[in-house]
Amino acid sequence: MAKLRFCVVFVFYLLLKCETANVDNISSDIKIKNVDRTIDISTQLVKISTKITLENTGKAPVKNFLLAVEASAKDNLAFIGAKDSNGKELKLAETTVKGHDNVKFWRVELKEALAAGASAAVSSEAVLTKVLTPYPTEITQQEDQFVKYNGNLYYYSPYTVASQKTTVNTNTKSIESFTKVKPFQQQETSLQYGPTTNIAPFTEKELSVHYKNNSPFLTVTRVERLIELSHWGNIAIEETIEIEHTGAKLKGPFSRYDYQQDERSSSASVSSYKTLLPASAADVYYRDTNGNISTSRMRVKKDSVELDLRPRYPLFGGWRTHYTLGYNVPSYEYLYHSGNDYLLKMRIIDHIFDDMQVDEVVTKIILPEGTAGLKLNLPYAVTRLPDTLHHTYLDTKGRPVITFIKKNVVENHIQDFQLRYTFPRLLMFQEPLLVVGFLYALFLCVIIYVRLDFSIHKSEHPHKE
Repeated sequence: MAKLRFCVVFVFYLLLKCETANVDNISSDIKIKNVDRTIDISTQLVKISTKITLENTGKAPVKNFLLAVEASAKDNLAFIGAKDSNGKELKLAETTVKGHDNVKFWRVELKEALAAGASAAVSSEAVLTKVLTPYPTEITQQEDQFVKYNGNLYYYSPYTVASQKTTVNTNTKSIESFTKVKPFQQQETSLQYGPTTNIAPFTEKELSVHYKNNSPFLTVTRVERLIELSHWGNIAIEETIEIEHTGAKLKGPFSRYDYQQDERSSSASVSSYKTLLPASAADVYYRDTNGNISTSRMRVKKDSVELDLRPRYPLFGGWRTHYTLGYNVPSYEYLYHSGNDYLLKMRIIDHIFDDMQVDEVVTKIILPEGTAGLKLNLPYAVTRLPDTLHHTYLDTKGRPVITFIKKNVVENHIQDFQLRYTFPRLLMFQEPLLVVGFLYALFLCVIIYVRLDFSIHKSEHPHKE
């Protein structure tokens, strides 16, 4: 009975520890002296850069602080990061705060503890997708695209902000309307708010801007990236990409004649875009369901291969396209080994186009047959699917396949994964030996068939007299 009670108490203790492991408190010792925030809405992405000056008003050193994202924006957040005054990345960990269940929090670990009475400068960056709404939602072929941005006028923080300035960059003079809260100033292509003083924690006020935005509103709805590794010196990469124009939909018919006469009249459409491949990419192919697309152009640069992709037809709002892009790279640039231990280091996704937003990336890694001890290290959280086997020619058991999914991807997610595994080097001779054995057996059968007589009776030959 005593043992049972001990087990129950121990289990309860573990559950309590697990619940409180990622729970933080808002420190009353931390104040924000100044915030200088820039909101870039010139493309289809909303990029928010913030310079923060922290102050420790307490008596004990502070090792971390909290970043917060309001409930209205947390589902659109694709990336968030922080750096210190020297530009070095700070470690972020997602956490929670009691009483603020609808808010997303991140605990930021400082490189050095902030002493009592001291100040420190920190910068943060956030990228949001699908925040800009086309208004009107439908336009004709010759019309410009106007969109609306709705966000928070104030820097959303769990701490009191002593002073704040906000700059909104639109990259256009065509601003139809915007929120007018004093003090504000309208310049040619930007709006400036502030300075505003003594902003309470978790303060929200709507910031709305209606302006012209003809930048490409392309959304990659799905990318299936296949990486097939060979220990004979080659890595084959193939991407199946589905793209949709998510801007204002095309109203009325499309005229190819008007489009060819003056492409500038269709400024909201997308006729081509640039994809960047690794500098060592070779044997590049680009095709859709109808076959090879020959209107693509490739330029080899020092650090990349620039591929100018032009779909079969221009993309207007609501239109879609689907294509496959593949190439080969040498394995010695990405594969390292010591004895039977191997390390594969490659990008999870490559640059598809500028200011890209990707709904879902499915990455599949096909390894040589016989690999074991797979250990995958990723730079951010993904959803890993169960490992499977891929069967192809000369395989006996099948090749291991690792698959993982990442949603809401932007350019900040172009980072490397690391895959460690073991592979007996003698297995490299498995396929050549299978080919030699098959040919040997085939020739042996031919020799036996030619040399031996399998007829039931011998043929009678006439005798010569």
